[in-house]
Amino acid sequence: MPDQEPVHPGVRLLGPSDVRLLADRLGIRPTKQRGQNFVIDANTVRRIAKLAGVGAQDTVLEVGSGLGSLTLALLERSPRVVAVEVDAALAAALPDTVTDFAPARRTDVTVVHADAMRVAVEQLSAATGEAPTALVANLPYNVSVSVLLHLLEISPTLRTVLVMVQAEVADRLAAAPGSRTYGVPSVKAAWYADVSPAGRVGRSVFWPAPNVDSGLVRMVRHDPPTGVARELVFAVVDAAFAQRRKMLRSALAGLAGSSAEAIRALTAAGVSEQARGEQLAVSDFVAIARALPAADVSPRH
Repeated sequence: MPDQEPVHPGVRLLGPSDVRLLADRLGIRPTKQRGQNFVIDANTVRRIAKLAGVGAQDTVLEVGSGLGSLTLALLERSPRVVAVEVDAALAAALPDTVTDFAPARRTDVTVVHADAMRVAVEQLSAATGEAPTALVANLPYNVSVSVLLHLLEISPTLRTVLVMVQAEVADRLAAAPGSRTYGVPSVKAAWYADVSPAGRVGRSVFWPAPNVDSGLVRMVRHDPPTGVARELVFAVVDAAFAQRRKMLRSALAGLAGSSAEAIRALTAAGVSEQARGEQLAVSDFVAIARALPAADVSPRH
């Protein structure tokens, strides 16, 4: 990616002392319950914004904006940021932080006080009139996959994603079939997008420092498969990985209605009945779902 200067250079980024002063002023202490680890290194958030490739055409969705470190870095490159924050105090304080550190950009940030797992797509576009086109976020470790899949599902306008998650989760999201880390998150992410690793982030750039390293994951959206419901495909994925040692003919028997029906569906899909879930690409799961008898399944992320 070419090295480009920020298009809005009048933004001042937060440093370690700024982060701690803001937290003290608000009486904020990071909590494990909400997975709060605030980035205190300006170079890191600027790197994330650059890797995300956002530009003048993008409305950026940020989840877990916290004290505003990444928000400000995104404002250097994007004309609009929609920041979703579940903590009431942090959500209320973000506009003032933008006013102090990027006064010319105050009206270009929309804060949505909401739980990202329950936010509605209408909330993301109501204030700006623009549907988000890019997701860039430092996702809370404890809910990162669920939040990511939920946002991809409710926001079909999202074309690119750059998220920071726990390093182990980053490996799982970007894993290929047959690899040790390949699993349910890998397949479900691949339903929505082409997924690739985008680098590592050390522990020292956070306050408080987490006990694990972080990883960056890039996603470029593609059109989903047609002729089959996502819920059914995801149900097949969940069943295939529920007991990893089971062959697919056994793992899918309950969903298909019987072992014989599972074998029939696998044969029709061109998948060996002795295969296991970790060997299959998302296209294989789609083929199996298409071959199954009609099923009533509840959506799961």
